[in-house]
Amino acid sequence: MKKQKKEVEKEKRIKKEKKNKIEKSPQQKSENLDEDFYFLEPKEKPISRKIERICTGVHNFDSFIEGGFVKNSTNLLIGGSGSGKSIFAVQFLMQGAMKNEKCLYVTFEEKKHEFYSNMLRFGWDLEKLEKQGKFFFLEYTPEKVRTMLEEGGGAIENIVLTQNISRMVIDSITSFELLFSEDLEKRSSALALFSLIRKWDCTALLTYEGSPSPTKMPGSRILDFESDSIVLLHFIRGETKRERFLEILKMRGTAHSLEIHPFSIEKSGIVISKSKVTKKPLKD
Repeated sequence: MKKQKKEVEKEKRIKKEKKNKIEKSPQQKSENLDEDFYFLEPKEKPISRKIERICTGVHNFDSFIEGGFVKNSTNLLIGGSGSGKSIFAVQFLMQGAMKNEKCLYVTFEEKKHEFYSNMLRFGWDLEKLEKQGKFFFLEYTPEKVRTMLEEGGGAIENIVLTQNISRMVIDSITSFELLFSEDLEKRSSALALFSLIRKWDCTALLTYEGSPSPTKMPGSRILDFESDSIVLLHFIRGETKRERFLEILKMRGTAHSLEIHPFSIEKSGIVISKSKVTKKPLKD
């Protein structure tokens, strides 16, 4: 009888030990290679990183680019004279100012008084925003930009860092590129400029005056490669008048529209149509 009782207790002890083996943590299980149980490590779920986006304020544009420019990205806006580059750029800054963000407009060509006056027709009181400390206007020469690159910052960096600028426009970099005659110089200077902008942790929009046709794009292809996005503004001569169209050539990390969209310049700024072009391909 005693022998039978001992056997029952032994059987219970064995079952308990087996149960304890099963309940061990995955780490404990994998470390004990002498056990009779084989365990698989659970598969890790892919890390989901939501991309933060910056609303541009350009009517209907954000619906084509998943909600806006990627935060802290550097974006290139290409178009010929009269295509609406400066209006698009200021509209982007105005959106930031309305959200109490600090914005910087760097220009190589515009005069402050004339520029402020022109933007008033859209209801954008830049002088008022400047007094409120939300908008900064910096008139810069291309030569100063060359010095800035050599010094690694300059006046632009000083404003960006001390004023905590979150949105910046450089209008336009065409004049800057003309400073350099050799392709190697253009490439190295463009790389230095983009490197500085990325260091500042702000969302930047650079305008470039030139044909948006893919076959006539900026001379220095480094601008295309380094830009996180390229937006083209076409200003096409039709049978009786010129027409405006917008095209998104590329935008990293974004499932953007591949269509060509008509747009107009209204009292509120640029308004992009959600309809797409159905006629013959555009030619600039």
